[in-house]
Amino acid sequence: MTAAPSNVGRLPHNVAGFVRMLRRAGLPVGPGHTIRAVQALDRIDLTDKQQFYWALHGTLVSKPEQRAIFQSAFRLFWRDPFGADAALSALLSKSSVPGPEADRKPPARLEPRVERGAVEAESDERRRAGEQEDEETRFRMAFSSAEVLRTKDFEDMTADEAAAVKEAMRSLRLVLPPIRTRRFRADPRGSAIDMRRTVRSALRTGSETLRLERRSYAARRPTLVVLADISGSMEPYSRVLLHFLHALTNAGDRVHTFLFGTRLTNVTRYLRDQDVDRALDRIGSEVTDWYGGTRIGDALRQFNLRWSRRVLSQGAVVLLVSDGLDREGGSGIAAEAERLRRSCRRLVWLNPLLRFEGFEPKAAGVRALLPHVDEHRTVHNLVSLEQLAEALSGGRI
Repeated sequence: MTAAPSNVGRLPHNVAGFVRMLRRAGLPVGPGHTIRAVQALDRIDLTDKQQFYWALHGTLVSKPEQRAIFQSAFRLFWRDPFGADAALSALLSKSSVPGPEADRKPPARLEPRVERGAVEAESDERRRAGEQEDEETRFRMAFSSAEVLRTKDFEDMTADEAAAVKEAMRSLRLVLPPIRTRRFRADPRGSAIDMRRTVRSALRTGSETLRLERRSYAARRPTLVVLADISGSMEPYSRVLLHFLHALTNAGDRVHTFLFGTRLTNVTRYLRDQDVDRALDRIGSEVTDWYGGTRIGDALRQFNLRWSRRVLSQGAVVLLVSDGLDREGGSGIAAEAERLRRSCRRLVWLNPLLRFEGFEPKAAGVRALLPHVDEHRTVHNLVSLEQLAEALSGGRI
């Protein structure tokens, strides 16, 4: 495979087609991988086949088990980039298919003669037993598939699996429980006496009778603020998490959602749209820093300066969704995170990297954030989101 100069102009289109083919073959790759692959090819000698292969391999393969698929796809696709569909068919046609031997019918055997009624009765019984067994098998397969999907990492999902998870989130119901505030409300069974209302009531009756008016603390739904990272390292999670944030935003009237990469964008009014597809389409056109770098410190500073006093009312909880990988080396994160923590009731960090057993806070951004959060949770699959929803609904966050 050699790349002629006349084909260099079409190289990004061919790379995009190759990435689409890998995606359909089951690899968790997307637009961000396409951009990184094109950038990597821009830094090598395109006439060197080895450099070309390993540049794509380094940007599109993230796990050892993906190498065989990548190698087969590379050999098939780059032989003819315009025959992607045929190449994909060849790649996916490795399942076992009965050969000519399977079509041969066994020789007929002489069977003892039995009554026709007995044969039909036995046939019906076998058919019913077979249908029941098939139904049980389908149920077990469906249950097993659903369980695997619930525990599968978003990063490892195919496009169809991600679509199934997004569809499952449509039925997700969040009920944010009310919390007690410092304000009072009239309550005939309240434990405290409302002296102001008692005096006003006595003046209306000429002080002939004195009725003690009571009050209790008022309760309201807590304010929930979400700050979600949409940088390149969060690409496998951000699109799925947006469906969760849509359900979260529509669960109460005091939920505010912000997205950040290199800038901070308030998307609350878009997520309040009941149609999740229309809401995400509008967000996709309004937000301009998808899958780029991350400036966590700057995003927190913008929020603290412009939005903190507007949305962080009494008892507010802040959910920070990020892997903590910062392009600025953690600059300014500690001071802004500390200021944010003082402005809210709880600061919860949702980090997909926490799913790894050997996770250690080595990155500068992670080390800067950890001392200032009240809770550190993982969000990497459907089970983790269900647990988060349960904790929010149960008032444990």
